[in-house]
Amino acid sequence: MMRYFTSSPASRVLCSPMLLSTFSHFSLFHMAANMYVLWSFSSSIVNILGQEQFMAVYLSAGVISNFVSYMCKVATGRYGPSLGASGAIMSVLAAVCTKIPEGRLAIIFLPMFTFTAGNALKAIIAMDTAGMILGWKFFDHAAHLGGALFGIWYITYGHELIWKNREPLVKMWHEMRTDGPKKGGGSK
Repeated sequence: MMRYFTSSPASRVLCSPMLLSTFSHFSLFHMAANMYVLWSFSSSIVNILGQEQFMAVYLSAGVISNFVSYMCKVATGRYGPSLGASGAIMSVLAAVCTKIPEGRLAIIFLPMFTFTAGNALKAIIAMDTAGMILGWKFFDHAAHLGGALFGIWYITYGHELIWKNREPLVKMWHEMRTDGPKKGGGSK
């Protein structure tokens, strides 16, 4: 568990935990909180991006947020392990809040206080920036910021740059899969 499902630049295994740690959690409460936020925003992001693109963005966000966490840990000399889906979930939250900034949100235990999605995103980014600068250790603030910034970037630029230009790569992949065995003398 510690080797493959926690992410740390001091680990002997560096790459696979960047993805696998997004599927592990410290406690049942940690998992429940992450899954509640994911559940709250997933239908919106799936409606915006579609299922396949959502999965690609979510998994990429997990890796990218862990990479940002690695860079900050190396820069500050704090090599503690990280785990959880928070960075990837922050990417989903940031993408939705960027795409629908006037959407109304509320805190689960205080539904009478509502605020815009754009203001919520600004507050979360400010809190995580302060946490990273001041060295708060309750969350991996660098991973949260990395995920949020990736979500903002993807919904603003990435969809156009990556997803809409994937057709040549997909076509090449399908040709390689279908034409490859025929050229080598094998059968289907």
